Amino acid sequence: MTTIGILIETEDGNIKDTNFGVLTAAREKGEGTIVALMLDGSADGAKEVLGKYGAHKVVQVSVAGGDMSTSPDLKARALATAIDNYSLDALLGLASAQGRDIFARLAASMDLPLASDCMAVDVAAKTVKKSHFSGKTYATVKMSGPVVLCALRPNAIDAVEASADAAVESFAAPVEDPGLVKVVDVKKEAADTVDLTEAGVIVTGGRPIASADNYKILSDCARLLGGTIGASRAAVDAGFAPHAMQVGQTGKTVSPRLYIGCGLSGSVQHFAGMKTSKVIVAFNTDKDAPIFEKCDYGFVGDLFDVVPVLTEVLKEKL
Repeated sequence: MTTIGILIETEDGNIKDTNFGVLTAAREKGEGTIVALMLDGSADGAKEVLGKYGAHKVVQVSVAGGDMSTSPDLKARALATAIDNYSLDALLGLASAQGRDIFARLAASMDLPLASDCMAVDVAAKTVKKSHFSGKTYATVKMSGPVVLCALRPNAIDAVEASADAAVESFAAPVEDPGLVKVVDVKKEAADTVDLTEAGVIVTGGRPIASADNYKILSDCARLLGGTIGASRAAVDAGFAPHAMQVGQTGKTVSPRLYIGCGLSGSVQHFAGMKTSKVIVAFNTDKDAPIFEKCDYGFVGDLFDVVPVLTEVLKEKL
């Protein structure tokens, strides 16, 4: 019987929906105990929703020797102690900006191998599935450590409910802040902006978008779908969008439920960053554009004609 820990991420006190896919991955074999570890937020308030996705325990982790909100090293130390306390066979989490940081520090402190940006995990077999060679193939990697540390790509696994009667516990980790790193300020994006790596819907513009101002056409559409906007490398290089919006091999890797490409040629480098999208829709004036060989639905047309019409239809339907 395995015991699998899940690092639960929150944002502004709310549990991120992308955590539910990680909980689903932990339950894949249908056996074992799922322990949800919370470093912030409220375990009592999270009990119902985490239990809905199969968590057997929801643990509020705290420390006496410092402030975890300003010290990623302290978070890693607290997690290391929780792994030992609950005899975890694995700790899974999100390959988000926060997750990558904490898991790397945790792996270093515990001298354990780490697999990040994974598409799937099998804790019993100690294997993970990862994308390789710009998304051209997948590799199954065997983990050698006594504890499997795995950060999963957000949205890579569809969340499936599996109700469990979750119990709430508190765990005070006997650790102190090493004082190596301290977060002094956090600059957040606009309140209505969704993180690309965790967005369920992404509308991306390529070089034909022609200017930064024209991204409003895409953002109006994306907002109605509850998503966010992205950019190709060509659009970023042209100065139409910041690098933070770039999707692709040299940008961000995303796995939304719906990916709408507007004016994208469909280069190998861009496709590597969004290949795992559940549904891909493309708009392009060139009927021979490579994107049409890779999308689920394609429309030959100018994005400046198509996207506004789509936006108006969504306003009527939603």
